[in-house]
Amino acid sequence: MDKKALSERDICTKFITPAVKAAGWDELTQIREEVSFTKGRIVVRGKLVSRGKGKRADYILYYKPNIPLALIEAKDNKQPVGGGIQQGLGYAEALDIPFVFSSNGDGFVFHDRTGNSEARETTIGLDAFPSPEELWARYATWKGLTVEGQQLVLEDYYDDGSGKQPRYYQVNAINAVMEAVAKGQDRLLLVMATGTGKTYTAFQIIWRLWRGGHKKRILFLADRNVLVDQTMVNDFRPFGPAMAKLSANAKTIEREDGSSIDLTIAMDKKRRVDTAYEIYLGLYQAITGPEERQKLFKEFSPGFFDLIVIDECHRGSAAEDSAWREILEHFSGATQIGLTATPKETKYSSNIHYFGEPVYSYTLKQGIRDGFLAPYKVIKVHIDRDVEGYRPEKGQLDRDGNEIEDRIYNTKDFDRNLVLDDRTKLVAKKVTQFLNESGDRYQKTIVFCVDQEHAARMRQALINENAYLVDENSRYVMRITGNDPEGQAQLGNFIDPESRYPVLVTTSRLLSTGVDAQTCRLIVLDREVGSMTEFKQIVGRGTRVHEDTRKFYFTLMDFRGATNHFADPDFDGEPVQIFEPDPDGPITPPDPDPMDEDGESDDDTHGDETIIDGGGDQPDITFLDGPGKKGKVYVDGVSAVIIGERVEYLDESGKLVTESLRDFTKRALRKHFASLDDFLQRWTSADRKQALVDELAAEGLDLAVITSELGKDLDPFDLICHVAFDRKPLTRQERAANVQKRDVFAKYGEQARAVLSALLDKYADEGVLNLDDANVLRIPPLNTLGTPLQLIKAFGGKAGFEEAVHALQNEIYQDVA
Repeated sequence: MDKKALSERDICTKFITPAVKAAGWDELTQIREEVSFTKGRIVVRGKLVSRGKGKRADYILYYKPNIPLALIEAKDNKQPVGGGIQQGLGYAEALDIPFVFSSNGDGFVFHDRTGNSEARETTIGLDAFPSPEELWARYATWKGLTVEGQQLVLEDYYDDGSGKQPRYYQVNAINAVMEAVAKGQDRLLLVMATGTGKTYTAFQIIWRLWRGGHKKRILFLADRNVLVDQTMVNDFRPFGPAMAKLSANAKTIEREDGSSIDLTIAMDKKRRVDTAYEIYLGLYQAITGPEERQKLFKEFSPGFFDLIVIDECHRGSAAEDSAWREILEHFSGATQIGLTATPKETKYSSNIHYFGEPVYSYTLKQGIRDGFLAPYKVIKVHIDRDVEGYRPEKGQLDRDGNEIEDRIYNTKDFDRNLVLDDRTKLVAKKVTQFLNESGDRYQKTIVFCVDQEHAARMRQALINENAYLVDENSRYVMRITGNDPEGQAQLGNFIDPESRYPVLVTTSRLLSTGVDAQTCRLIVLDREVGSMTEFKQIVGRGTRVHEDTRKFYFTLMDFRGATNHFADPDFDGEPVQIFEPDPDGPITPPDPDPMDEDGESDDDTHGDETIIDGGGDQPDITFLDGPGKKGKVYVDGVSAVIIGERVEYLDESGKLVTESLRDFTKRALRKHFASLDDFLQRWTSADRKQALVDELAAEGLDLAVITSELGKDLDPFDLICHVAFDRKPLTRQERAANVQKRDVFAKYGEQARAVLSALLDKYADEGVLNLDDANVLRIPPLNTLGTPLQLIKAFGGKAGFEEAVHALQNEIYQDVA
């Protein structure tokens, strides 16, 4: 057997897998091959949306399911035995796997990332691959796990039999928490970006600790009813009758699969608690309060709970001056795990001070790079009154006839202390303009306003701008705020991907966190966002990918400069594009480009892309009249206009680039074809022209989309010559006419000439690239000239037919302007 003639897959089958099995690894439960662990980054360029190639490990070896120990990167035998070690190390770092191997079928290069071996990297024979027990013993020593600690870490994951597996970063997070608990750590912080499955991750942690008997009574705390209710009926559903909600109000909740369930409650109408359950879920607000009688948590002894999981812990639960902190202090003997997407609540980092540094973090940037989260564009809109401020004329009166205080009002005042109605109408008009220009008037949109009153005025302005759509259904625009029960009743419909209405919702703070708006495509900021934590949460409303509705990215429209947070080093996920529209120009941004200033792709997926799309709640803060507060001043007749003319794009590294889709295409084509001669040679030598076009499409260059963007109906050959090499394009009709003028069919018989003439006409009309496919002879008008067999015989056989058609194609593409 010539090893060097074998493919990489043959090397795996014949040498690597047998060596691993011989070392004692079970093929069914411990060995997984070709494990894809990322989705592939979503790349957005105008109407073109593609996915980069996901990362895939050749082998991952598990001690138990979801307890990965080793990774093997395989290469064919033409490469050295260690040819895959660097690639494997990159994968192992992401997957948090300590032992890395590379093999070409001759042996293994073994890299020990724990640093506990005599040599960090060694070469071993095929018969010397370590056993599962040997690698686990090394792992346990590295982690400092006792025998009891190992039992805890090795508890089984929950498996519902559906084949659903946690994502790699969820496995990392779950295992990191289990190891920390096994070593006695009792305050833990887990940081995971919005939309990455914090609740599912928390469920697996609780399940493993509970099923193994390590933590017998658990409390899950949140600050919004929707978080508790949906958690109970979805992710926490397997806990079944062992679980109850700390509430006296019975409720029926719909599950993700459409079925309904009555929530089990642990309190009666007299607020007496049933202590027979093991898993309790509750709202901070429901179990504590400023008065002693409201402190329901004291019904439980301080040692009742073994584990407390605090969802969205950035919102004050751990702050020293928080009313909710007393719950955590009451159960101070319990292991406490904080979950958050934004670890730094303030510059004093109060939750980090309480929980300690995160045991694991998975950021927005990582989620976007891996393709699990949606990237986004930013449209920055500057209004003259915000930039220049507004000073009333001397003696100017407000709507009620009162003189307006003489001072300069700016963006901090608008809609909080002083209302310029024309400004509100201008924002509504621009939002509507975007929806019109995007071609989708029904994309789910959240407009964040200063307060509830501002949200009411914005709702009215949007209704007036979209009157005919509101006539179709009055729920097209709705306000969803803490003081609006009718709006809150529609929250479920807004976040339901299958419900068309509401479409546009106005709010102040109610929707900024904890709302799983999977299909939200547009987020509008018409209020300042001073907190980085809140800004990240708002961005998180749109980061969920929803492939069923082809939602792969979203747009953030900023009227108040809130996106200046992108410049803050604490922000961990740059937008793919920032756009500042012309005052009278389109509101939709031009085509973005992910290239850096040197023309190099900022990620490792550009060269291998697949086209996926060608085209009980916390009350809102209000600033209305109240004791000791002055009401808002309403001023009529003060105009507002859009100013500012600048387009910016941010790549993944934060560099500014300014290229259009056409410029991106030119650069990408120039990287594919070194010169015009190189392209012409490859085009001429390609037996199937379509294969070359398909190759470009697989790399993220869908020529049909680019043709549409240019507004010119060009043949792929002319498109490439024109865009990449600045050649004047010819139409297909012009190319066909040039061939006719040269009379290249003269040497053939009458029937063959008729076939070639018909093929040329078909190219001129439809741009058919694979003219040598004999099936073309079965469709009109060629099928009227004879049977395929007869027509091929006119050329002396199949070889003669293919030779004639290749000559015809060469004639078609002979002219390059």
